[in-house]
Amino acid sequence: MSAGTRAFPSPRLHEFCAGVFAKMGVPEDDARLAADVLSCADRRGVDSHGVARLRTYYDLLSAGRINPRPQMRTVRESPSTATVDGDNGLGLVVGPKANRIAMEKAGGAGTGWVAVGNTNHFGIAGYYVLQAVARDMIGWAMTNSTKGVAPLWGAERMLGTNPIAIGFPAHEEPPIVLDMATCTVAYGKIEMAMREGKPIPLGWAIDREGRPTTDPRAMLEGGALLPLGSERERGGHKGYGLALAVDVLSAVLSGANWGPFAPPFALRQPDPGHRVGKGIGHFFGAMRVDAFRDLAEFKSQVDHFVRTLRGTRPAPGTSGPLIPGDPEREAERERAERGIPLLQPVIEDLREISRRTGVPLE
Repeated sequence: MSAGTRAFPSPRLHEFCAGVFAKMGVPEDDARLAADVLSCADRRGVDSHGVARLRTYYDLLSAGRINPRPQMRTVRESPSTATVDGDNGLGLVVGPKANRIAMEKAGGAGTGWVAVGNTNHFGIAGYYVLQAVARDMIGWAMTNSTKGVAPLWGAERMLGTNPIAIGFPAHEEPPIVLDMATCTVAYGKIEMAMREGKPIPLGWAIDREGRPTTDPRAMLEGGALLPLGSERERGGHKGYGLALAVDVLSAVLSGANWGPFAPPFALRQPDPGHRVGKGIGHFFGAMRVDAFRDLAEFKSQVDHFVRTLRGTRPAPGTSGPLIPGDPEREAERERAERGIPLLQPVIEDLREISRRTGVPLE
């Protein structure tokens, strides 16, 4: 554990988050569901999307910017698809419920696809595909988000970090779980670097003038993140293209706000003012493997694939290839023993929330 951090047991943080959501008017079952998503991020080492985000959800609920008791409704439907209006609810609640619809449709039709509009930040995309994997399905999850990323050769924010996740079940090997932002790094990593007083690697961001920067504050104060790959010579056009695809599937398809019109996630972020839809959007997919081929054969082949990759001759100075999901699984093992490490600024945020709500943290 690094200096300036303190570990908290995961169950304690889960209980605290659920208690805070409930105090803010979220129904108890929904409050625990929202806490599940945050807890998953913390356990898997995705600190930028775990309890460190609670302050933002608290602020938005306090300001009346998020509906604590949404009445979700299906506005369009077919046997394998649906479009859902999230009624401006917590994405941490709307997302899991919409994802459940996708999995239920896949259970009947073989595949299920759900576009969600009028919703808010849904936590880590990996949470949703893990739910599908647990049902022996292939899971898809993606969302658009507040503008923070410059398009290729652009010098201002126009797209969100627009993450995408895909999960594949295996038999004896752990599942393959891809969970990534379509920019070079998630926005939360910039915030974490600023909190820790550390520079960011070149290629992550530009400043307000469009120049490359290693100062996280320069990005946060008018700069922008770069697409995955950064410059075209390094594949930046591919990350940009992925981000655009996620925005269309999540927002244009669902009737949410796309690109620079996506509403801000935090109160301190500037609001674009103009709207082209409702809230932000998500897109979920579930594929029942046995609708394509024998489930046992598929999972056996995924095992074989994983073992073949692990058998690759290691590059110098490395232990060999990683499988998507390996770092998160290692974090889960370590944090199950040692707890969730929180930076002091995050702890202070949680203590302030505790004082305001009366929900005990420690």
